[in-house]
Amino acid sequence: MTENALTIRPADLADLAGLDRLAALDSASPPTGDVLVAEVGGELWAAISVETGAAIADPFRPSGDLVELLRHASGERRGSRRPLGRLLPRAA
Repeated sequence: MTENALTIRPADLADLAGLDRLAALDSASPPTGDVLVAEVGGELWAAISVETGAAIADPFRPSGDLVELLRHASGERRGSRRPLGRLLPRAA
């Protein structure tokens, strides 16, 4: 795995400290219920509550696109579909 590998996955109990850290950086509360996280190089950069859509992200990293990917992924888990085309880079 490369140091910049992106993983989107459900959060688990081992992520609690990382979610608390992200929430503190984002001046927000940690998401509750089913949570998806975006991890880059083994570090949490963003997270979203599947039920409410409330998101947190590291404001000191380029995490805005990750929040959009998490919103898309959480929508699929709820059964709604949004086009992914604008989120993915175009092939050269």
